Amino acid sequence: MHKLCKPLLATALSGALLAESQALTLAEINGTEVTFKGYIKFDVIASDYSDGQLGTGNLGRDFYVPSLTPIGGESESVATDFHARQTRFAFGTSSKLDGSTLKTYFELDFLVTPEGNERISNSFEPRMRHAYLEYDNWLFGQTWSTFMNVGALPETLDFIGNTDATIFVREPQVRYTAGNWQFALENPETTVTPFGGGARIVTDDNSLPDAVVRYNYNSGDLSLVTAALVRQLSYDDADTIDDTETSFGISVSGKYQLGENDIRFVLNSGTGLGRYIGLNIANGAVLDAEGNLEAIDSTGYALAYRHFWNPQWRSTFSYSGIAIDNDTDLTGLGVSESSQSVRVNLIYSPTQRLSLGAEFSHANREIESGDDGDMNRLQFSAKLTF
Repeated sequence: MHKLCKPLLATALSGALLAESQALTLAEINGTEVTFKGYIKFDVIASDYSDGQLGTGNLGRDFYVPSLTPIGGESESVATDFHARQTRFAFGTSSKLDGSTLKTYFELDFLVTPEGNERISNSFEPRMRHAYLEYDNWLFGQTWSTFMNVGALPETLDFIGNTDATIFVREPQVRYTAGNWQFALENPETTVTPFGGGARIVTDDNSLPDAVVRYNYNSGDLSLVTAALVRQLSYDDADTIDDTETSFGISVSGKYQLGENDIRFVLNSGTGLGRYIGLNIANGAVLDAEGNLEAIDSTGYALAYRHFWNPQWRSTFSYSGIAIDNDTDLTGLGVSESSQSVRVNLIYSPTQRLSLGAEFSHANREIESGDDGDMNRLQFSAKLTF
């Protein structure tokens, strides 16, 4: 393997991840090491929709959100956006305490914030992504759900890439790691479709945390993660509705190394996955006529291949899809039935930490009535990690 390929393989990850090896030690204070890392990322995104347009400030113009592909509208001209909102900064500490290790981590960026506009200053608020502490085998705080495998995310210019199929959740949790096993209790939340369809209901009524069991397997060129999720779906409107439903999901994902290249794969399936999969393209449950919750089934699947043309040039080819099993007698015909996307990119790294790239993506969303809409997107990015 060329001497430049190894660091590129270690650091050329999806925009959702910063490699730990990139952390810069700022200082050591009373035995506590303080580190800093991050990246600057600039994006140019040109989007063309077959059935409408996303308005100014819509987060679907900053990155791909399957549920936001318009359906049933009139095609308009291509919308072009320049932004640097994915830019990210992170601080960490590490201390030795009587033979144990105490670590902290805090990370922020500027995506998905309500304040800011493109008229004059293009100013946007920072948002907290991660904030947690680790003490020996315990983790307390907000980070990726234990049900999610960041290592299966493809290298794309889009913020996530295999969005339709992937588990993508950050939330507060308590996690214990024992060798290859991980056990977690995580923040609960239920999303519900009203009887007959309509605007999403976010209930905030759960009394039990979400529970996750995960096993991490590594052998040779294969890295494999299997995880199980069990959670309570709950809705109490203090009037006529007071119901709970048990939800569960299974996730199998990983990466297989093919020399310098790799294949990444995802299979996620369950009943009531809701907000855990596809950026909440489907809700966890739907109400029936009596006000009872019925969990919604869904299955997501994704495959990506990354190929190094030479030590400085590489490409990722990816496909992602989700199928949702709605009871249309309850949800109506306006809910998403499926979504899928394909993308291909070409990325150039003249040095280890600088990446310049172009990516084309095509996405389709179909609702239960049979109507659908397409998105074609061309994205250019420049990213410098530090």
